[in-house]
Amino acid sequence: MRGVYNSVTDIRRKVFAAIAEMAYEEDVNYTERLESIPYEIIEGKQAKYRDSIFLERAIIGERLRLGMGLPVRDITTAGAISDGVEESIIAEKFYDQPLINIISFACHACPEKKVMVTDGCQGCLSHQCVEVCPKKAVSIVNGRSEINQDLCIKCGKCQDVCPYNAIIKIERPCAASCGMNAITSDEDGKAKINYDKCVSCGQCLVNCPFGAIVDKGQIFQTIYAMREHEVIAAVAPAFIGQFGANVTPEQVIGGLKELGFADVVEVAIGADLCTIEEAEDFLKKVPEELDFMATSCCPAWSVLAKKEFPQFKDNISMALTPMVLTARMIKKDHPNAKVCFIGPCAAKKLEASRRSIRSDVDFVLTFEEVMGMFSAKKIDLPTITCEETFDKATAAGREFAVSGGVAKAVKTLIEKEHPGTVVKVQAAEGLKNCRTMLLMAKAGRLNGYLLEGMACPGGCVAGAGTLAPIAKSSAAVKKYSKDSAMVTADESEFNDLVHPISHMYDAPEEE
Repeated sequence: MRGVYNSVTDIRRKVFAAIAEMAYEEDVNYTERLESIPYEIIEGKQAKYRDSIFLERAIIGERLRLGMGLPVRDITTAGAISDGVEESIIAEKFYDQPLINIISFACHACPEKKVMVTDGCQGCLSHQCVEVCPKKAVSIVNGRSEINQDLCIKCGKCQDVCPYNAIIKIERPCAASCGMNAITSDEDGKAKINYDKCVSCGQCLVNCPFGAIVDKGQIFQTIYAMREHEVIAAVAPAFIGQFGANVTPEQVIGGLKELGFADVVEVAIGADLCTIEEAEDFLKKVPEELDFMATSCCPAWSVLAKKEFPQFKDNISMALTPMVLTARMIKKDHPNAKVCFIGPCAAKKLEASRRSIRSDVDFVLTFEEVMGMFSAKKIDLPTITCEETFDKATAAGREFAVSGGVAKAVKTLIEKEHPGTVVKVQAAEGLKNCRTMLLMAKAGRLNGYLLEGMACPGGCVAGAGTLAPIAKSSAAVKKYSKDSAMVTADESEFNDLVHPISHMYDAPEEE
């Protein structure tokens, strides 16, 4: 649904804006304010989207809770929207699992998977659908095709041969988008997430047309922290084009400063350091220690690999992600500052919550959440004038945002610094394809390769927190990268910081 401003987008934006407005206000009774917001977002007496206006307001209430970092409530338990809010109105509030939540009474209970004949069936003589069905589930009734759902195995062969495209396969959108097969149904037919499988990529969130799946947020905590701390924004390279096709990097910087951020740093500089570190790892370990090496930047891909292929846990690069490397660079110069990562990714929220990273990254916001903050402050980005720009990152670091960009950066650097060396790469986008790539590695077909995995189809530009059409975002990032003054990671002025930053918290060796 990225790039199409629809009713789900509108509701999400209004909820994010309402939370931001509340955080910017002073002397607010948060309990009373939270209870009143659903009536401001869903006005009047008539339901607009569902059968009941009370249901619509109840869903807004759960969205507010999750946006504040609070747990979704059990529908069978009485309680107020504001229950537990005191624990969340602090700057030190981290994301609690689960990050991705289903509001059960917002779920439409879509069918899990079903192949069905539509009114487009012409009752043709060839009835190829009958002939190809391996389970004899298709028959002709009153001259038209009919599918016995008890026999159907949803293979889609009948769909493929129908000359009229009259047979369709429908599937629950959230489940179809889940590369981990983590979404099933509860006893009421509502979607249910198996958190043992879920890697928090958020693809279900952006594919649910009923807006029933919601991730937790830190908008309030970030703004609250600005009252007492210097909060520095670290912006992921996928930002270009997300806040408007013609909005410049300078205007994004100016807009973020108007929101209250003390400074704005481009995370692509951390991507350059990550490139250098992964290049060193690859040259050192493949093939002497490891059959292959995989990139570490995408947290959802990394968790998939370690969950389903534990034998390959050492094959995932130990390099810190660009988010963490950039945050450490910021805190090296501003030890008392708070760092807020702003990016396209839902899984980054849980990455930042890991105990080993909490001291580096204090807050994580998506582009969509930040757009809600711009709405709250009534900031019109195209009208902003700002002299500052991003000029410290290379083209390679900026292309981390698109599928294939990480592997390309590492390969290019190695082959530049070691003439004659040829690095074989394999990239996969989408968790299902990532799993297939690891199965190939397991079979020994990718020995000597550098593997790049991206959980979202298209790369980071397709993350759950993005706003713009994926193809346009990818093109915008590539153009932005091409316009960079520097090309490869070794040209970065920060490349001598790779080892000091990466090992900043390592325990000293015993003498």
